[in-house]
Amino acid sequence: MQSLKSKILLNLMLHSHLFRFQLKRKPFDPSMEGIRKMRERVEQAANRFGKLPKETVIDELNINGRYAEWVRLPGNHAEKAMLYFHGGMYLLGSPQSHRQHVVKFVQGTGVNALVFDYRLAPEYSYPSALEDALAAYQYLLDEGYKPSNIIFAGDSAGGGLCLATLLALKDKGIALPAAAAALSPWTDLLLTGRSYKTNMKKCFAPIGCPQYASEFYAKGHDRSNPYISPLYGDLKGLPPLHISAGGNEILLDDAICFAQKAKDAGVPVTLRVDKGMCHCYPAFGNLFRESKLALAEICEHLRRYV
Repeated sequence: MQSLKSKILLNLMLHSHLFRFQLKRKPFDPSMEGIRKMRERVEQAANRFGKLPKETVIDELNINGRYAEWVRLPGNHAEKAMLYFHGGMYLLGSPQSHRQHVVKFVQGTGVNALVFDYRLAPEYSYPSALEDALAAYQYLLDEGYKPSNIIFAGDSAGGGLCLATLLALKDKGIALPAAAAALSPWTDLLLTGRSYKTNMKKCFAPIGCPQYASEFYAKGHDRSNPYISPLYGDLKGLPPLHISAGGNEILLDDAICFAQKAKDAGVPVTLRVDKGMCHCYPAFGNLFRESKLALAEICEHLRRYV
């Protein structure tokens, strides 16, 4: 049964437009000005999640001309690394906007995280983000990290990019990381899942957002390309996966279908779906019971393999 605290908090968030005296949620604005404003709001909102643990160390670096940063905590295993793929519909988000989320996984796994600033659509469409992801993984290998000591984690579009990167590495014959976790991964940019319709009014995503974001990111490429929509890939040989999704989000079927296809391909998969939950709910951490339990399960999954 869904906890009362999560019901109250998630309903307040879903209907936050009412507190702005708006009867309906505003639809997604696909103009560059609209996207710019949304990016600004996401970066500003990051500061409202509270402060990072005082012992957190942020080490900035450059990978192929792109910003990246380490999120480190003292005492974590120096020989191990997490590559984190931030979400944001391929249109927004950054390492800075996701620090508060990433540090929860760093705490829970005991593994420091490298978060990279991949190029965003619509200015940069596919394959820019995938190229940046491959470069970030190669950076870890060049720094001496063994694949068996590397884990992947990502949320939303970042979760989809995480899975697409695994497929690209496999096809290139590059050694894969030990395990991966994807929170509410966007695996099907063809948008075929029923939950895009059935959960539309229950999901936090702006109306029309997936349709425009899919178009901006794919930009003329076949959206069934596994490097764009990993649901359509050959999943055999992927490392152990943890897939999570909220019961009330539009990406619910993306997660369920991918997890089932991976299982059918012989991949060890843990699928977690919590009723009534929102998009990427494990990232809320200790805010309510469901997010706390889901975060702990994901971290335990990742720890198990490194």
